[in-house]
Amino acid sequence: MKTKPLLTSAFALATLSLVTGTSYGQGSQPTLAKIESTNLIAVGHRETSVPFSYVDTNNNVVGFSQDLCNKVIDAVKLKTKHPDLRVRFIPVTSQNRIPLVQNGTIDLECGVTTNLTSRQNQVAFSDTFFVATTRLLTRKDSGIKDFPDLVGKTVVTNQGTTSERILRKMNEEKKMNMNIISAKDYGEGRATLETGRAVAYMMDDVLLAGTRSLTAKPSDWALVGTPQSSEAYGFMMRKDDSEFKKLVDDAMSQVMRSPEIKTLYDKWFTKPVPPKNINFEFPMSGTMQKLFAEPNDKAFE
Repeated sequence: MKTKPLLTSAFALATLSLVTGTSYGQGSQPTLAKIESTNLIAVGHRETSVPFSYVDTNNNVVGFSQDLCNKVIDAVKLKTKHPDLRVRFIPVTSQNRIPLVQNGTIDLECGVTTNLTSRQNQVAFSDTFFVATTRLLTRKDSGIKDFPDLVGKTVVTNQGTTSERILRKMNEEKKMNMNIISAKDYGEGRATLETGRAVAYMMDDVLLAGTRSLTAKPSDWALVGTPQSSEAYGFMMRKDDSEFKKLVDDAMSQVMRSPEIKTLYDKWFTKPVPPKNINFEFPMSGTMQKLFAEPNDKAFE
């Protein structure tokens, strides 16, 4: 399946919905009915979240999340009897991803969003497809080994994420006097770190490994620190649409319980990954093996 995104901004689509009055938010037309009537599914993706969801040099949306998302799209094609179903790929950020799902601009968000009980009041989550922990990325010679070393330092994280909430709470409760920079995405976070405006970058360990692979010299950087939380990644969709959620979960569970999941996992985490063909060396953990054998949509908090 080709996954080249249509170059239409999420802001423009949301504005168009407001102007035309076209919106498929919560409580209105069911997702599958909307997709069937329009012959179009709108998929939210990230632009720089290597190796889960990002845009490659050919302007295609690729990654582990997208490979799983493609399985869901195939299931939607079968369910709606639209083999020629059009796919509109819409880039999202940590700040706008939930509103764009809620207002119907996006039918399915296939990125790296953590399933939290607080977020379940706003959106629904698919079965979990990855579990990460929050740590730090820093230069090997920075002197930063763990979170207590950040006292009085400047740290970058991504706005609207679990990491930002944890970092700000830590700063307040432990009086660490950190200067916290909130980046809009991983591209901005990486630039902030590489240019020396921050000594460390706090986010999910596997995404920091992806960020490291995109730096000018990956061998200069190290993942450090005691994990501060476990993150359960799931795809987002609108609430109270049990038919669509069941289709998404069934499609994901089918591949996660099959031998194909190891092939997909190894493709992105234990083999060279574009654009720099760097191996993440992130083998499947026992936690991940259990998750794939027994898929569920439980939040960790």
